[in-house]
Amino acid sequence: MSRSALRLTHPSTSLLSLPPTLRPAIYTTAKTTPQQPHTQPHRHASTTPPPKKRPRTALFFPGQGVQRVGMTTDWLAAFPRTVQPLLDEIDATLNTNLTRIIADGPNSALTATQNAQPAIMATSILILRVLEREFGFRTADRIDVVLGHSLGEFAALVAGGYLREPDALKLVRRRGEVFERCSRGLGEEVGMVALVGEAEHMGAMVAAIHSFLGHGQDDAASTPAVEEVMVANVNAKNQIVLSGSIRRINELLTHLRQFAGHDPRAVRLKSDSPFHSPLMAPAADLMRRALAQESPTAKGEDVVMWPGRIPAISNVTARPFESKEQLKDLLARQAVETVLWHDSIVYLHKEDKVRRWIGIGPGKVGRNLVGKEVGMKGSVKGGGVWGISDPREVENVLRELDATESAEEED
Repeated sequence: MSRSALRLTHPSTSLLSLPPTLRPAIYTTAKTTPQQPHTQPHRHASTTPPPKKRPRTALFFPGQGVQRVGMTTDWLAAFPRTVQPLLDEIDATLNTNLTRIIADGPNSALTATQNAQPAIMATSILILRVLEREFGFRTADRIDVVLGHSLGEFAALVAGGYLREPDALKLVRRRGEVFERCSRGLGEEVGMVALVGEAEHMGAMVAAIHSFLGHGQDDAASTPAVEEVMVANVNAKNQIVLSGSIRRINELLTHLRQFAGHDPRAVRLKSDSPFHSPLMAPAADLMRRALAQESPTAKGEDVVMWPGRIPAISNVTARPFESKEQLKDLLARQAVETVLWHDSIVYLHKEDKVRRWIGIGPGKVGRNLVGKEVGMKGSVKGGGVWGISDPREVENVLRELDATESAEEED
């Protein structure tokens, strides 16, 4: 074994501390060299089939808002032989140099919906492919269920084996372009506002919101679309997101504070598009048409593969997809309906008995929301909540996964 490979087998040595040009060769040498007892390879490869009984494990992906310029740069530097071909495939699939915008910006270009959405999805799947190809992580063997927050649902469907990655990228790009068109030329400011309140009063506040907006009433149908406001996301037991006319949202907040006895903290989100609202109906129509066609990259095949490899949770129902046709319907409706993220986590935690949660993709918002609901951060007895958005997080997360692999499930 070479001296470099010997150094690599020492658990205190980090592959990321080596020059990028040496990493692939050093990893290959260390990976193929027999290890001495009581030593660990540097890369915490997960190649041993999991035991039959282990904590149920969920893999989840983030939505829009987590994008940042340079979010693939460290991954390319650490794993160039795996990442560069993936980046090339992204640009070839979309016939545009999206990866340059991801790497170099400007930020204004990256945050545009038609760029941000495929960029986030592509980066999330890129990280998963690094785990699989560089660390031997067998997704279908180690993961019991997949889900994603809003846009993240597309990455989850790729990971779960329901959508081909190139098809998903094309769908997300076209969907983002329609989102952009829907938001322009409305003559009124639109966007999204998060409301954070006390968990025990959230139900009453949501009821007051629906009452003020006239949801479920006959006269609600006469409200101009641009003035409509919807509960776009139920993110946590104490947080929802409103989407639509900013003027109308401000009127609603005044009503809640002056007449309904609620005083939530309101946070304007970095979004100029009212996602998950009636204004996005053209995007839902596009998705219905696109999902009814054959795959653009696998001629003669359906764009949706059924069954998938891993059960997947729908944003719209907070339950697993049950059929190919239902998946197509719900994925299209997701553009205009509420994302039941909190309900999904509660279902998986309390009914499906998921005890380990792995967030993959840029940012930390998703893992924080999950961690608060299930009462875990990092590794705990019988499970944990982890996130991988940076190459330096991989080895520790995989090591903690292996440490909890045979932990007994708790009731």
